[in-house]
Amino acid sequence: MGAQVNIDVRTKGYKVKTYFKTVTLLKMICLLAITTCTSVAASDTSNQQKYPNQYQSWQATSEQVEREDMLANYPASIILWAGSSYAKEYHSPRGHHFAVADVTHTLRTGVPPKAGEKGLSASCWTCKTPDAPRLIEQLGFEGYSAKNFTDLGKEIQSVVYCSDCHESGTNKLTLPRPHAQEAMAKIHLPFDKQDTDMQGAQVCGQCHVTYYFRPGKSNVVNIPWIFGSTADDIEKYYDTRRFFEWIHPLSKTPILKARHPEFEHWSRSKHAEVGVTCITCHMPTQQDAKGVEFTSHKVDKALPHFDNSCSGCHSSKTKIETKLAANKLTIETKAREVEVLLVKAHYEAKAAWDAGAKWENMNEPIMAIRHSQWRWDFAMSSHGLYAHNPQEGKQLLDKAIEQANEARHLLAGILKQLNVTQVSYPDISTKEKAHQAIGLIESDLIKEKQKFIEDDVNKNWHPAAKYGY
Repeated sequence: MGAQVNIDVRTKGYKVKTYFKTVTLLKMICLLAITTCTSVAASDTSNQQKYPNQYQSWQATSEQVEREDMLANYPASIILWAGSSYAKEYHSPRGHHFAVADVTHTLRTGVPPKAGEKGLSASCWTCKTPDAPRLIEQLGFEGYSAKNFTDLGKEIQSVVYCSDCHESGTNKLTLPRPHAQEAMAKIHLPFDKQDTDMQGAQVCGQCHVTYYFRPGKSNVVNIPWIFGSTADDIEKYYDTRRFFEWIHPLSKTPILKARHPEFEHWSRSKHAEVGVTCITCHMPTQQDAKGVEFTSHKVDKALPHFDNSCSGCHSSKTKIETKLAANKLTIETKAREVEVLLVKAHYEAKAAWDAGAKWENMNEPIMAIRHSQWRWDFAMSSHGLYAHNPQEGKQLLDKAIEQANEARHLLAGILKQLNVTQVSYPDISTKEKAHQAIGLIESDLIKEKQKFIEDDVNKNWHPAAKYGY
């Protein structure tokens, strides 16, 4: 590895300090070669010919078919996300080949809106396809985001591929999405001023990052980093703007939603300090049958490639596995504790409202619920937190436990004043029971979705929208 580069970025109320190392020229060249997607593979042969190893490894993302029903695994999430589309369906991610199809088929994106109604923003396409930057360029950022998700379905023809990370026709890294460009401008670290390691992480981080749809600007994707990228900093950003994603139907809490903040957690990790990035662990250097080195574009888990991904710093795979398992258990245990507390808090708040509670009394416990659930979500919506930054994950969940307990303590006092002696908590031991508790009928949603898939997607959308289904 080359010389260490110290990047210290300061803006108003914000400081990020991370360390990156340069990489050898050979590894850099390997890193820069990414390839085409399913829908353009037949016609775009130049990248296949230039980078056959990278292309073949990219094709292997089609093998990453396994996914878990996270609502079935953690039914309490349904109560916490009641009132939002996340309570309908939430699966763990699959390989890049499934990006378009999965967002098309999920119950979260639903069906076309009825006449006169506003549907889900087309911004939901932004990180799923290179067609999104193309459409943004054609329609303008706000013109694109103002469209409904289903309005642009016929335009989507490609899953994640070359131009998501590289300038067209070249191996030069680029950042094609406006929300990522704007975020880096806010912290005065434009893409062209970053070193190679940071750029490599950044092209992943344009999508593996938390964001929200800015309601006052036609629902454009926005990364809330004005004050910083920690949970505290982003919470301050949202609170000062009185922003919320939805009002919880039980507790009337104005809820915030975190979305896979892997980039934020990584940027404060020990890995980041020594120059270990997304590429190092998830796209390791490999050799083909002729001994030619290339960077794998399968974007895989790190441990199966221990020798290439980890052995430069870690001597024992067994020790890493043991440590990761311990970190994961600790984080999962804390997360389940937060969920139990928050479910009770939401129902206790509902009981208080039902008994005649007033906002002047409820504001403090409601904000404690909001802040606790935000930290829980900022931890648990981040894929691989136990490996990326377990220390921050534990801190987030410890604070969430503290805030949830504070909310319940305040609610207990209010309930006592209102002479409420008993609160009813539903059985949410399964996904089906949790859905029943919030009045959500999954079978009806599935029928409606399937009709849309059969009548519209299967007949009129590109095959990329059906890949894997």
